[in-house]
Amino acid sequence: MNPIYTATAHSTGDGRNGHVRSDDGFIELDLHIPKEMGGPGGATNPEELFAAGYAACFHSALKLVAGQRQLNVEGTEVSASIGIGPLDDGGFGLNASLVIYAPTLDKATAESLVEAAHKVCPYSNATRGNIEVALSVVE
Repeated sequence: MNPIYTATAHSTGDGRNGHVRSDDGFIELDLHIPKEMGGPGGATNPEELFAAGYAACFHSALKLVAGQRQLNVEGTEVSASIGIGPLDDGGFGLNASLVIYAPTLDKATAESLVEAAHKVCPYSNATRGNIEVALSVVE
């Protein structure tokens, strides 16, 4: 692959209880471990950032494929949830759930479009075979 764009971000402090910033200055955030994981909460965390990125990226892939198929996807929404938990062999793992709302499409068409977008989306391609990704279309 020959990248056409590369994003760079830096972590300082104590990792999950630290600070992140991007080279372009658009991201400048404190991070805190969520209360559910024993941390202080009160700030974003890597899973929220991953969820935001995956939702936006998948939504773009959905619109790209819809355009190729000449489908009206006005009003679509994509929600991504990223879970983190312990693995059986130690360490931690992630899972993802994407919920897609496509009010202008019937369910079968929307599901076909979602499957096609899942093959195009860079986040889906990066996670495929590495973490469980659940896709669902809601009406």
